[in-house]
Amino acid sequence: MLESKRKALIFFLIAILLAAASGFLVLQKVQDLNSNLGTMVNIYVANGNIGSRQVITPDDLTTDEIPNKYLREEHVTNVEELINKVSTVPLSEGDIITKNMLKDASAVTDVDNRLISLLQSDKVFFDEELTALDRVDILVSHNLEKEPITEVFLDDVKVARVAADSDKQFSGVQVEVPYEVVPELIHMQNYADSMRIVKANVGQLAVPEESGNEAEAATEETDDKEAKATPEETTEKKEESESTKEKQAAETEEAKAEEEKPESKEPENTKKEEQNTDE
Repeated sequence: MLESKRKALIFFLIAILLAAASGFLVLQKVQDLNSNLGTMVNIYVANGNIGSRQVITPDDLTTDEIPNKYLREEHVTNVEELINKVSTVPLSEGDIITKNMLKDASAVTDVDNRLISLLQSDKVFFDEELTALDRVDILVSHNLEKEPITEVFLDDVKVARVAADSDKQFSGVQVEVPYEVVPELIHMQNYADSMRIVKANVGQLAVPEESGNEAEAATEETDDKEAKATPEETTEKKEESESTKEKQAAETEEAKAEEEKPESKEPENTKKEEQNTDE
């Protein structure tokens, strides 16, 4: 009896040692795997169906975890990379969103308009740095007809986006133009001698308030005087005007009478001269 208990105890101890050894080996293997895989990283996936060319919103997104070992450059880990973006392919719930399927959302306000890039170069000049939603005039200089000409090619054009170089310095713009103007703009960009983009002035000179108020006050005073004039004053004015007219008419008649008097005396003088000659 004692011998059987001793054997059972030995087997029990051996089993415990083997279990501890196997547990240690498994733990070590898991640690090795974790060290190879790395920590878990959150990536963005579709929270529901997202249509092609549909602007992605925060409600369309959710996160999922993958080991750092399997993280690729095309995976999206920062939500700012999805701002104002659209997917070029339709997505279903749970689909991983990658950078190669994302495009910038179009800033075109009209389906008949197109975005054309104008970048600084030896031919393209900007008078000042521009920002999105500015309005610009495009002037071109060319001698396509053997005569140098500088003219306004397009005016009041909307700036949709602003481009920057690697140093984050202003390098150009994207302008929104009607579709029918696109070939002409590209032709001028390629073959004109120079192109200058000038910021349009959208303001208007304000009329001085003092002069405007003075004019309005003068007109109001005249209107008030005319409105306040009594019927007696108006009749007196009419009588004065009629009396002045009568005086002018009398003066003109007197002037005519004086002019006629010398003519009437001439025949009498001629008669006296004839009688003297007869005598």
